[in-house]
Amino acid sequence: MRTGITSLLSSWRRRDVADVENSAESFAPETPFFAIGDIHGCAALLEKMLAQLDAAATGEETFIFLGDYVDRGPDTRDVLTRLFELSSAHPEKVVCLLGNHERMMLDFIDDPAGGGLHWLRHGGVEALQSFGVSTGRDALDSSAGVDLANQLEAALPPGMQDWLRGLPLQWASGNMHCVHAAMSPKRRPDAQKTEALLWGHPNFLNTTRDDNCYVVHGHTIVERGGISGSRVSLDTGAYRTGRLTAARITGGACQFIEVSERA
Repeated sequence: MRTGITSLLSSWRRRDVADVENSAESFAPETPFFAIGDIHGCAALLEKMLAQLDAAATGEETFIFLGDYVDRGPDTRDVLTRLFELSSAHPEKVVCLLGNHERMMLDFIDDPAGGGLHWLRHGGVEALQSFGVSTGRDALDSSAGVDLANQLEAALPPGMQDWLRGLPLQWASGNMHCVHAAMSPKRRPDAQKTEALLWGHPNFLNTTRDDNCYVVHGHTIVERGGISGSRVSLDTGAYRTGRLTAARITGGACQFIEVSERA
């Protein structure tokens, strides 16, 4: 970490820095990385965060986005376009993980008259509107769903759907494992079920791993980004709170970075 980096970012929330660094003393990634929590269609917050991370970067870091780029906030299209372009231009440095909301969006495209319809009840309407696809009162009707899915596919920029379908479920460096939602505490990181990685696990939040592996995740909204047991939690509910959180993780250290709509 270069000298003076903390002075560059006066908006970093250095909450109890000594405690954070102590609790991160076993962190041992092979390379420094930034992990960014759930964005949920908040393009302005994403741009603020990218500016902060760009100022903080030393050139060594990989940028890991933890999923849930779409739905609920107003700017799903802008967020997806920005991340699609970044990861396409810098595939060795920018990794976007699949979140459960991206999975629901793809399920809607695949089965708009059946199981995919539940996406519309969980932020899909806002996502469609960001692509210029209007929804009416009959949006949850199966026949209307087929038409909406066709319009969405037509509105996606070339290559974006293939990119979404190819997003990985996890990324690891050393003993640090980045996922969207959770890992089973009793399963090896390489033996996880897709359901746990995307939707969560009943024991994840109350059981500490015993293998010296740490899980960096979003999905579950927390008041502030923090470390608890073998977990680093980064979803601060951007669409609801107006706050987006990331962390810079290096060997033995974790620094939280927060941007806000009000800043």
